[in-house]
Amino acid sequence: MAVELSTPDVDGLDDVVLALRAWQDDATPVQLHHGDLGWHWRFGATATAAAVRTWSRDGDLLAVGFLDGEDVLRVTVAPTVWRDDELAEQVASDVSRPSRGVLPSGRVSVESPDGTRLRDVLRYAGWSDGEGWTPLRRDLGAVVEEPGLRVEVVEPDHESEFTAVHRAAWGTPRFTDDLWRTMAAGLAYSDARCLLGRDRMGVAVAGVTVWSAGPGRPGLLEPMGVHPDHRGRGYGRAICLAAAAELRRLGSSSALVCTPTALVPAVATYESAGFRRLPERFDLTRTV
Repeated sequence: MAVELSTPDVDGLDDVVLALRAWQDDATPVQLHHGDLGWHWRFGATATAAAVRTWSRDGDLLAVGFLDGEDVLRVTVAPTVWRDDELAEQVASDVSRPSRGVLPSGRVSVESPDGTRLRDVLRYAGWSDGEGWTPLRRDLGAVVEEPGLRVEVVEPDHESEFTAVHRAAWGTPRFTDDLWRTMAAGLAYSDARCLLGRDRMGVAVAGVTVWSAGPGRPGLLEPMGVHPDHRGRGYGRAICLAAAAELRRLGSSSALVCTPTALVPAVATYESAGFRRLPERFDLTRTV
């Protein structure tokens, strides 16, 4: 059977989320996580479905791509087809031709885990290294040390301080209370938590969202931020420790995060919280 490209409808997102959860494994490189879709869900299920591409064969879902903007595709494949030639050739062909409706013409990028056949095929086709990313992982087999920060789980109708910290941390007005509620109502958020950190005076200083893929599987931090008025006081490390502890409580085997290598302070913050830096990975870029 041929490998078929499609864009799921809203109902089809269920299968995509379940597949991405099931594909998470500590033995494989950091890859597209259902939490990446979950964070995008703040724009609604319809917008999230429109940003997803799937590749299937004989009804079996083999690969999932997520458009992180119009010109960047984050893609991973099922463990059973990590080195499948037919799949890799088809995905590479689809992302290289704007007429296929995956990536537009011009400069575009694809991110895929190291070791997949897809990366080999794209390189052979002339794609070259683009932006560098540093994945980090913290094992959750042992108890996580206390963060030294008052941390609470954000509940519906009590999200305003959390969204305010996020807007300040990222310098954007876009993350509103309404968007938080849309995200929290989404399927991908079923095993997720937003954590808000407060200093000794009770002031909200940092926030993070964690996404559990289920017991025994890696969980994801996406995103994390510290209010700019309170940086340099260890709150980034503290909220990352709280995130790791919450994922451990949810049964996650490890905590994952991936950040642009150019954000040196961010990498240092995660390392200070016990995350181990993994080999740098590069988007593959091409002008088509």
